[in-house]
Amino acid sequence: MLKDSILSMFILLVMLVCVLISVAFLTLMERKVLGYIQIRKGPNKVGFMGILQPFSDAIKLFTKEQMYPFMSNFILYYLSPVANLFLGLLLWYSMPFLTFNMNFDYSLMFFLCISSMGVYTIMLAGWSSNSNYSMLGSLRSVAQTISYEVSLVLILLCFMFFVLSFDMADFMKFQENVWFLFINFPICLMWFVSSLAETNRTPFDFAEGESELVSGFNVEYSSGGFAMIFLAEYSNILFMSMFCSLLFLGGIFNSVYMFIKLGIMSFFWVWVRGTLPRYRYDKLMYLAWKSYLPVSLNYLMFIVGSMMEVIVFII
Repeated sequence: MLKDSILSMFILLVMLVCVLISVAFLTLMERKVLGYIQIRKGPNKVGFMGILQPFSDAIKLFTKEQMYPFMSNFILYYLSPVANLFLGLLLWYSMPFLTFNMNFDYSLMFFLCISSMGVYTIMLAGWSSNSNYSMLGSLRSVAQTISYEVSLVLILLCFMFFVLSFDMADFMKFQENVWFLFINFPICLMWFVSSLAETNRTPFDFAEGESELVSGFNVEYSSGGFAMIFLAEYSNILFMSMFCSLLFLGGIFNSVYMFIKLGIMSFFWVWVRGTLPRYRYDKLMYLAWKSYLPVSLNYLMFIVGSMMEVIVFII
């Protein structure tokens, strides 16, 4: 048992290191893609074609002077980015492995609980800075995340009724012949847009609206604190890309195609940022409560009704 536990912890540690390296190269991909979208070159000086740029950025960020606002709530101000990164990496423990790892039957519930807790770290980061811009950014983020979590859960329920399980690994078994993308195309698009809103990305980046809030909730952070918030955000993007691949692109983890799909989904996150302008805040709330909520509820009732009809027919 001891050797198994040590092996399990080692595998998890290796996975987290791989996630952090992936986050580093995701930032490079984003800067390159945005550069070509805007008809300019991205990073191309550090290393061959700029491939070492993420590591030079990390060294620059973590060696900068650590500033803190004089009137801030010091302990919460320092702990919020650490907790944010911790929760962002903890999400990856729900990822289903085919080897020996922390596979458990309620991984979807684990995902929902941990992703919901991420709101508190952003709220505390904004509040503890004792800055008006930070506070406004955190309030926007909390309202946005809570609104889109409702539609996110309902859309996830639509998929769960197909597999009748809380285990992520079951999505692999049920998509061997046909992907859920072809069965639930509209709801897959809604999931993607809700994921963009959940990760605070363009066009829903109201928590860090540079033109309105001078970078929002993280305006007072510099050095390591800013880097941790940055890492947590991109870790969440990678996880949601992986989850999209698993949920409706037939994610099979013993195939290299799974990671190609993950890369394509991550590219969509960047593509949307380079293409669309920021949404208006009232329209964001209108979209969540008056469009996505009724549609996802109706779709859920349709799927439940269809499942009951099939069960009655079989009986």
